[in-house]
Amino acid sequence: MAQNRVPITLSIPPDLARQFTKLAKEESKNKSQLFRDMFRAFQRLRQEREFFELQRYGAEQARKKKVLTEADVEKIVFKDR
Repeated sequence: MAQNRVPITLSIPPDLARQFTKLAKEESKNKSQLFRDMFRAFQRLRQEREFFELQRYGAEQARKKKVLTEADVEKIVFKDR
């Protein structure tokens, strides 16, 4: 049977290791489960940050082109139709 887990090694300061172990116990998870959950949460935060950065960029470009209302967008979309 193929292994569905890959072990990794991390080096962290002793105080952080103690906090991590304590948090795992408080969450009733083993360290691997806690790390996976933390990693997924971090990925979600990065995706949200990227979304908001793209949203800000789009809003900035729209302002530069004087596209300020939904009607302005519709004019552009239906212009050549």
